[in-house]
Amino acid sequence: MAFLCDDIMETGEKIVIRKVTDQDDLQTVFAIRRTVFVEEQNCPPELEWEFEDESTHFLASYEGIPGGAARWRQTEKGFKLERFAVLKEFRGRGIGQTLVKAVLEDLPSGADYIYLHAQLPAVGLYRKLGFIAEGGQFEEAGIQHYKMILK
Repeated sequence: MAFLCDDIMETGEKIVIRKVTDQDDLQTVFAIRRTVFVEEQNCPPELEWEFEDESTHFLASYEGIPGGAARWRQTEKGFKLERFAVLKEFRGRGIGQTLVKAVLEDLPSGADYIYLHAQLPAVGLYRKLGFIAEGGQFEEAGIQHYKMILK
């Protein structure tokens, strides 16, 4: 699956999001997450790798170079979007927004409760894409978050 964001392509830049279907791409996803979450944000490594086998993973490339990752999984509550990570050198280029759109597009047609745990700096991005904060701020893996629901 490739997802091309038209508004990004008009500037001559190209973001491609692919659903991960092989072990090499999955290892690239893990490397991106390790860099962003474990190294940059000091998340405990043991909390970073959980629910991998039950998740659907995505790899984002910017002009052919891997630079972002995300996943979704079904929980007892609904469909949870997780582990959105963009390498520092690719931030500000629309990869995060394109990843969210691609992941949402991939969810089953009957997905009626879609949520995520947004780090504070990402709340505005998710809000632009139709999510609203629900409940108070909380800490997860040492980082402040809000639960956000797609409305």
